[in-house]
Amino acid sequence: MGDNSGISSEPTLEEQIAAYQREFQDLDPQVEKIVSALSRLNRRMNVAYGRQTATLGISNTEWEVLKALVLSGAPYRLGPSELAKRLGLTPAAMTHRIDRMVTEGLVTRERDESNRVRVIVELTLDGREKWMEAMRLASVFEEDLLQDLSPEERTALGEVLTRLLRRVEHAQPDAGGRLTDLD
Repeated sequence: MGDNSGISSEPTLEEQIAAYQREFQDLDPQVEKIVSALSRLNRRMNVAYGRQTATLGISNTEWEVLKALVLSGAPYRLGPSELAKRLGLTPAAMTHRIDRMVTEGLVTRERDESNRVRVIVELTLDGREKWMEAMRLASVFEEDLLQDLSPEERTALGEVLTRLLRRVEHAQPDAGGRLTDLD
C-alpha cells in the first residue's frame, strides 16, 4: 500500500469503494470515487496548509481570521461578532482566538471611537505580512498541485467544482461554518 511509516494506512479509493459496494449494493462507484477523492484531497490540502502556516508560527485557525480581515478590505477591520459569523464560530471561540492573536501581535482589538460599546479587530502590519507569506507558500503548493493540468483542464475543473459548490450552497445554505461539535 505504499505506507513506509509503520502505521496502518487508509485504504485506496478502489478498496474503499469495493468495501462500500459490498455493504451497500446501491452505491454508484463513479459518484463515490468523485466524492471520496474530493474529501481526501480536501483533507490532505488542509494538512499541507497547516504545515505551511506552522512554519510561519501561526495556526490554520489564525490564518482563517487573517484571511477574513484581508477579505473585508482596507482598513482590514471587523467586529468580533462579524468575524465569528464569517468563520462559523461561537462568540466564545472567537474571543479566545482573538485574545491569542492580540498577544501574538497579529491583530489589535480596540473600542470603536464612534460607538464605545462596539469592539473592532484590526489586522496589524505583522498580521498582514504573515498572511502574505502564507499566500506565497500556498501559491507554490497550489501551482505544484495543478502542474499536470493544462489551462483548459484547469478552467474546466474550476467550473465543475464551482457548480458542485453552488449546488451544495443552495441545498445547505446554513452550512458555511463549522459544526459546533467540531470547534
